[in-house]
Amino acid sequence: MNDAQTLLYSDFNCPFCYAMHERLHELNLISRCEWRGVQHAPQLPRPMKPWQGMLGAELRHEVTVVQRLAPGLSISLPPGKPNTKPAIEQASALLRRDRGQGMVFVRETYRAFWCEGKDISDPVVLRQLAEQSGAPAESIGAIDDKNRQTGQEWESAWHKTGQAGVPLMVSPEGELLVGCAPEEQIRRFFQGE
Repeated sequence: MNDAQTLLYSDFNCPFCYAMHERLHELNLISRCEWRGVQHAPQLPRPMKPWQGMLGAELRHEVTVVQRLAPGLSISLPPGKPNTKPAIEQASALLRRDRGQGMVFVRETYRAFWCEGKDISDPVVLRQLAEQSGAPAESIGAIDDKNRQTGQEWESAWHKTGQAGVPLMVSPEGELLVGCAPEEQIRRFFQGE
């Protein structure tokens, strides 16, 4: 069996990424993925600001589309979208230390934002999520240059794919799957068809 992982480029503030992440869990395929957090909207503020007007309408539209694509998915309309760099760096730190705990953090971070509307750019929220994932106290908030470098490497590799959207999966053979794909298409992707 090939031990190479499928790369999963994803951003916490993208509802399509959240839906894909949950779909991969449901299909028992998430363990075959190497999650890589990227910022598809690095200009977003810290702390998160409420979205109104056109931005609010865009966010409502995105959530509505995801509800159609994934009817059973638990998702709520958040007040806005936060900058995800702090959450990605915390995920990197936890994934480097313990992949299992890191992946629990990733899933709980998606849910904290998309189900509860929490500001995942807030260090207090990230600390709580890391604690919930079972991470030891010394690894929580311990973001060092290596974690920042890892985040930059993920961004660079994502840009090199030539794709600007997320979620994006890259198979060990270099095949791409872009967007929140239907279950059958995901299965075929992992079977190498």
